[in-house]
Amino acid sequence: MIGQDRVEVERKIISILRVLRDSPESVGARVIARRLEGYGVGLRERAVRYHLKIMDERGLTRLVGRDGRVLTPLGEEELQNALVGDKVGFIISKIESLAFRTSFDYKSRTGLVPVNISFFLRGHFKRALAAMKEAFEAGLCVSPLVAVAQEGERLGDIVVPVGQVGFATVCSIIVNGCLLKAGIPMDSRFGGLLQIRDRKPYRFVELIEYSGSSLDPSEVFITSRMTSVLEVARKGEGKALANFREIPAACRPLVEEVVVGLGEVGLGGLLVMGEVSEPCCQIPMGLNKVGVVLLGGLNPVAAAVEAGIEVHNFAMSGTIDYKDLVNYRDL
Repeated sequence: MIGQDRVEVERKIISILRVLRDSPESVGARVIARRLEGYGVGLRERAVRYHLKIMDERGLTRLVGRDGRVLTPLGEEELQNALVGDKVGFIISKIESLAFRTSFDYKSRTGLVPVNISFFLRGHFKRALAAMKEAFEAGLCVSPLVAVAQEGERLGDIVVPVGQVGFATVCSIIVNGCLLKAGIPMDSRFGGLLQIRDRKPYRFVELIEYSGSSLDPSEVFITSRMTSVLEVARKGEGKALANFREIPAACRPLVEEVVVGLGEVGLGGLLVMGEVSEPCCQIPMGLNKVGVVLLGGLNPVAAAVEAGIEVHNFAMSGTIDYKDLVNYRDL
């Protein structure tokens, strides 16, 4: 029993370390407690303070200011090495949590929308926008709606660091969230690189299974320079970020209804909906299943990286109110 309690404490500490790692600035117990909900961890502010004290004593975190904490090098090493078994399936858990937190209603055009957040150096942002515009104009995005924040301002729960510009793109989990609210199950299977030929989806050439991964596939492919989004935008040939989902065949009419509703308010990103039990973009399907291919929300950011612009990405990083989004053309 004591051993189980110790493992549970370690898991909570690792979750707090993850929150600190994903925060570009120091954060306090109150913010940490709120962000832990996105990891499926329910800790009150007082409990977070207790664990932070333990982490300070172990040298994993360092106090900054009155209440903020940042990771120490030892904390970063601990996060990489500890409880490796718990990291498997971390991304699928994050997808499910973010889908649950999505409250957007396309009929009333109100609610929270899931987003990816990227940080660009302030001096590079204008050039980044020019590269991203090509991807947006070619429709290689979940939505043309974005949000921008300057240093010191907030994008969702994240404060933009000094000298940088925050840029939020709508995440494909918007589809998961809206289907969940409609009572429609959607199985998130893979994140991958989709080969485009003659401006049409052809096949997946790389796949990372969400349920077996501790890393976001889009971040991996962008960092590894494996995308060619600009080539797709300019010539209709190349590799773009995409996500593969499955739905029960009986739900297809309802899914189509939700997708149309999202499209009418500038959201969605649906690229392909396959036939019942038939392969979709060369991915085999089970009996009475339909494959769904969604564009990756970070495709415009991948285009900026291809143009040689440095960026720091936080995929699936939270939610933003729909009313705070603007069309990229208005930037």
